[in-house]
Amino acid sequence: MSQVVRDLIIIGAGPAGLTAAIYAARSRLSTLLLEAQYPGGQAFNTHRIDNYPGFPDGVSGPDLTEAMSRQAQVHGAELLTAQVQSLELSGSPKRVVSSEGEYAAHTVIIATGADPRKLGVPGEAQFTGRGVSYCATCDGPFFRGRRVAVVGGGDSALTDALYLARLASDVVLIHRRDRFRGVKALQERIAADERIRVITPAVVEAIEGQDSVTGVRLGAPPSGAVPAPGAAAVPERVEVEGVFIYVGTTPATAFCPGELQVDAAGYVMADEEMRTSVDGVFAAGDVRSKSLRQVVTAAGDGAIAAMNCEAWLAERGLIS
Repeated sequence: MSQVVRDLIIIGAGPAGLTAAIYAARSRLSTLLLEAQYPGGQAFNTHRIDNYPGFPDGVSGPDLTEAMSRQAQVHGAELLTAQVQSLELSGSPKRVVSSEGEYAAHTVIIATGADPRKLGVPGEAQFTGRGVSYCATCDGPFFRGRRVAVVGGGDSALTDALYLARLASDVVLIHRRDRFRGVKALQERIAADERIRVITPAVVEAIEGQDSVTGVRLGAPPSGAVPAPGAAAVPERVEVEGVFIYVGTTPATAFCPGELQVDAAGYVMADEEMRTSVDGVFAAGDVRSKSLRQVVTAAGDGAIAAMNCEAWLAERGLIS
């Protein structure tokens, strides 16, 4: 029995993949969307998104991405939970090998996003799931009324510190530099929230505990970072029961073959039309090498990638 060959396989169902699926399905491309976990990607784990157009009061990550997922399926995209293991991109059609079997398509969009980066300090791996977390939306309610630490200085760290302040007894926000990277609006809210204690510049040297986390051991600021005038000395240890880590991301590209060009950090290289180094293969969202990684830019990438898949198929007479 011959294998079904689809017009398009999208790998990853974050905002980029879901938007690509919406556009492709509306163009009547036979579209299969493969997702290893659940639709929404990192956006699903974001408690509140304040900068997505059309939501002046903000929108929760789960609400936004669940709506995107429904929209893609309403228009005819097929969504399947499967872990992609390898790609065969040089032939025609292209083949995707996954935990649920092998699938074929004329075009592929890689939209696997990026995974949370680890601190790499003693205790982090040991206490993951027992006090160490990378998702406040997922695990924050377990720490209601308890003291927690948030490590990081970007938008995600600041947003989730504010969220956790509504649940925890208090929040310790630790950042390795003397100033935050997050947008000014978030910095202003952090400064105004009496439930959040800021320790910066400082680094986490170890996460300590027995059966679960009991505290973090801190070290001197990294080279080049100096305490602000009047700042309190960095304590050697802070007692907390939870540690939420937001120190960047690593692209989810372990399954990608060598002919797919990536940058020095492992992000997929793609031009402004989302075309990669392999003909008929496109990349969209946080997995792509670019300067700004936001839900709105991921959605834009997904739309462009889907439209260029349609054009690629039409140029080769694979669709009418």
